[in-house]
Order: sequence, then structure tokens, then C-alpha cells
Amino acid sequence: MTHISFQKTRGRLTYVSSYGKICSMSIIAEYCPDLCLRNITVFKEGKREENECLPESLEEGKEYFFLKKGQKHYWLMGEIPLRETKGSGILSKPKASVIILNATHFVHEGEIWTRGCYKAIKIIPEGKVYFDGYEKISD
Repeated sequence: MTHISFQKTRGRLTYVSSYGKICSMSIIAEYCPDLCLRNITVFKEGKREENECLPESLEEGKEYFFLKKGQKHYWLMGEIPLRETKGSGILSKPKASVIILNATHFVHEGEIWTRGCYKAIKIIPEGKVYFDGYEKISD
């Protein structure tokens, strides 16, 4: 009879196989209801890549690239909020409504990243409510 014991180590589930080999299992994926990017000043300070940040000026109808650390999954069949993040879940109100055109996962230096392209559909003025949960509010 094979006995496998599991333990969580540094965010990974590790176990010892029946052959005595230590193995790890980790599929860490996030399902994101919005696209959250840093302020462009973080790029100018050299702390992030440009595509990890909001563009200096956002224009309706224009397409932009994004880059996020981790395996992120976005809803592709409609509009989602674009927000500014300061990290640790500190988010702005939606700055725009966007459609994710594509998202691809890749490995860089042993870490998973997500890159893709989004299209700005509507710029949301400061203080204007455009989403109720994830449903758009008609004008």
C-alpha cells in the first residue's frame, strides 16, 4: 500500500512519492474580474516594466499591451474595469471600461507571467459610476 503525505511549503503543495522522492504540485492561477495596472510613475522610477503600468494618456478605441506577474485569467467576452493598483489590493475606482483582446501565459526566469492586449472602450470620468458590480450602467 502506498502512503503519500502532503504539506504546504512556500505556496506549493509538496509530497513524498512511494519511491521516496520529494515532489511538488503547484498550479497557482488567479481569476481576475478587472485589469489592475500600476501608475506610469512606477515605470519612470525604474521599478516596473512599461506594460505593467497604465499609459500616460488613455484613449477610447485605442489598443494597449499589458504585463502581469502570475497566471491571470480574464473574462474575454465583454467589458471589464481597468483600475490603478498600488499593490496589496489597494485599487482605484474604475478608470476605463476595456475589453481584453488576448492574454497569453509564459515562463520567464522560472516565474509565470501573463501578457496581452486590451482595448479601451470608454474612459470613465472621476466620480462617475459605470459598473454596478460587473454590469454596465446605461448612460
